[in-house]
Amino acid sequence: MELLQLKYFQTVARLEHITKAAEELKIAQPSLSKTITRLESQLGAPLFDRQGRNIRLNPFGKAFLVRVDRIFRELDEGVREVRDMAGLNRGSITLSASIVSMLPDLIGEFLALYPNVHLRQVLEPSTVIKRMLEDGEIDLCITAEPIEGPDMECLPLRTEEIFVVVHDQHPLAGKSSVSIYDLKDEVFIGLQQGFWFRTMIDNLCRQAGFVPNMKIEVNESDALVLLLRRHLGILFVPETAWRKRAEFMPHRLRITDHPNFVVTTGLVWSKKHYLSIAAQRFREFIIDFYNNEQGNSLNNH
Repeated sequence: MELLQLKYFQTVARLEHITKAAEELKIAQPSLSKTITRLESQLGAPLFDRQGRNIRLNPFGKAFLVRVDRIFRELDEGVREVRDMAGLNRGSITLSASIVSMLPDLIGEFLALYPNVHLRQVLEPSTVIKRMLEDGEIDLCITAEPIEGPDMECLPLRTEEIFVVVHDQHPLAGKSSVSIYDLKDEVFIGLQQGFWFRTMIDNLCRQAGFVPNMKIEVNESDALVLLLRRHLGILFVPETAWRKRAEFMPHRLRITDHPNFVVTTGLVWSKKHYLSIAAQRFREFIIDFYNNEQGNSLNNH
């Protein structure tokens, strides 16, 4: 059994189509079919159910694919580790971040120190991110959503308040704080359902006994500032995001009677996968960056 056979099997299993797999692998279709047949013969079991020109992974194939994927992940991580040791790899990092307000400064400052590092950002739902962390496809994740598992390591970076922001014509514009219960009849603008922050806000409002009346829902946080300035509603916003846009939304109020109106940002990585030297340095940099931001935030209060 050879690695090339396993790579061919992995590609066919992913596409479940011999012709497409042959095109991707740039080999003749009959040659690929023979390789798969020979592999099945060596294993003593069919890996695919064949229905005319269609093929589907069967239970044997699915079980084998799990092991094959693991083999190639281990090989990839081994290559990265040896190159790190030999100084041949300038560094590649894959990051997921659901907290984007500080991301430009964070990445910009890191790349200024390490200009030869290649950094790729991944945007996916939390369920996909967890799977990618487990599979070693992502090095680090900055998130406020819980990502738990036996191999997941999570380090809290900071906990911050969630404010209510109102426009300059709103009756609450001159106040510094408000009761959450006084907001039950307000019209809100916010992110669409499915975003972690929207889910969190909906849950917190339900705890207070009401469902927020979301008049306008958007999929991009910068749009909320424009809607606020047009007096179309009020919104909830984490402290860091508010500070980045404070000049455009100066009227922010603390929620005085609901202790859960806070959000904790954490740094998550998988303990079972190798972190390159570049990723290790980035992890240390993220921790220091948030510690410095926390200090600056306290000094500004």
